[in-house]
Amino acid sequence: MENEKVVTEIVTVRIKTYEDAVKETGRPEKPDFSNLPEDLREYFEAQYKAVVIAEALNEGWKADWSNSDQEKWLPWFRGFSSGAFVFCDTRYGYSGAAAGNGSRLCFKSDELATYAGKQFTDIYKGFMF
Repeated sequence: MENEKVVTEIVTVRIKTYEDAVKETGRPEKPDFSNLPEDLREYFEAQYKAVVIAEALNEGWKADWSNSDQEKWLPWFRGFSSGAFVFCDTRYGYSGAAAGNGSRLCFKSDELATYAGKQFTDIYKGFMF
């Protein structure tokens, strides 16, 4: 069991930055998005970052969309006419994803969705606005 990672800290202590999430998952920090139109790259880069963060915080948990009893939590945000974008709440669903929130962006708990929404607001803003 040499390759088995020993986890001694809770995930919200280990994952404070996007770079921490990259290290946790082993995903590339910045895949090549050069084949996308230039005006779409920022959106897809932010989306990718959010997926990597969710993967790291969920510690291997994946939503089972065939299980209607399993809660799947999402951070919820508000945009204001002043340009402010803030985390405001979490929501959950059992078997569907709301528009704009894909299955790779859900969390296994309210606590993790809240943490992600508050800790990584700027990354979410990058693909939601």
